[in-house]
Amino acid sequence: MIKAHLRKKKLKTGKLSLYIEYYKGFKTLSNGKIKHLRDYEYLQLYLIESPKSADEKKKNKEQLELAEKILSIRRAEIYQGKFKIQNNHKGKTTFLDFFEQKKEERYETKGNYDNWDAAQKHLEKYCPQHTTFNDVDIDFIKGFKRHLDTIAVTKGKKKLSQNTKHTYFNKFKACLNAAFDEGYLKENLIKKVKGFSMGESTREYLTSDELQQLSQTPCPIPLLKRAFLFSALTGIRWSDVNKLKWSEVREEGMDGDGNLIFRVVFQQKKTEGVEYLYISKQARELLGERHDQKERVFRGLRYSAHMNLQLLRWCMFAGITKHITFHSARHTNAVLLLENGADIYTVSKRLGHKEIRTTEIYAKIIDKKMKEAANLIPKLELELDEIS
Repeated sequence: MIKAHLRKKKLKTGKLSLYIEYYKGFKTLSNGKIKHLRDYEYLQLYLIESPKSADEKKKNKEQLELAEKILSIRRAEIYQGKFKIQNNHKGKTTFLDFFEQKKEERYETKGNYDNWDAAQKHLEKYCPQHTTFNDVDIDFIKGFKRHLDTIAVTKGKKKLSQNTKHTYFNKFKACLNAAFDEGYLKENLIKKVKGFSMGESTREYLTSDELQQLSQTPCPIPLLKRAFLFSALTGIRWSDVNKLKWSEVREEGMDGDGNLIFRVVFQQKKTEGVEYLYISKQARELLGERHDQKERVFRGLRYSAHMNLQLLRWCMFAGITKHITFHSARHTNAVLLLENGADIYTVSKRLGHKEIRTTEIYAKIIDKKMKEAANLIPKLELELDEIS
């Protein structure tokens, strides 16, 4: 017998979202583990977590009473044997509300929330607020793909890149897959529409000579210079360099030659994976004198348009005309490691990549440079003797 319960979920906004959980028992998987079977219906009813005024308390009471009435109706439907996985009340759920719920789930589970949020902004420009799952069909899906491809633009009024279109459509696809799995759609329509292919993005990096030249060139912001060079020597992302604290910088004894061993232990902001990364003596020297354990290493470093401009100016002073961003330091680290003999698995581990295919992009860069090197030697004016 299916059981229905009223549940609450805290959203990023601080409000509590009311939903009904349908518990449908459990099944034993092939590995012996138990999987509980649940389905959910989001009511689009919200409570203020800590109501202060009389109006807020009244609003909470009304929302809760309405939710409980809906729960009673659902329980009656279950009792009468009318409950089906693809039932009519789910079809009346608005698509944008469901997408919002799926996005919030990513926030709470520390998933790719920002990409969902960005995709939602484009979806809201395409999808009317009143659109329900009963309105979702092949034309609706193809229409959003066409919107991303021909209409959607960035904040700077530029067309979306191939990879951005790929990413946003994938969030749309994930939402529709979830809707089918949870009974909001009777058919998994997204399987009938091909998504955007992943484009191969350009990864700007510095050669060994360019990095050497840059290190010998004065920078308008010395703190930026130290942080950028530290990233180039370690491969650590901007977000992790920026939040690095002295408690995460360790000295772990000496090697066989009597040299100190340095390591940074930190949680990646992007992937949330904990990294234990050995760093060179020179990289440690870039951090400067140790301060309080709770203090940021690069205290005063800020990501801004001004900082990016100063980085470009520093590169120009060094005679480097490439469009270098802070993330280029990470690309530089990967390319230099591979050029100097590090295997791809070691590089992948140091960069904290979850999949080796992400690191393989750098191997392609090295391969391309090797092919170009084959033609660097000037063509010889050959005069060959005939072989007798």
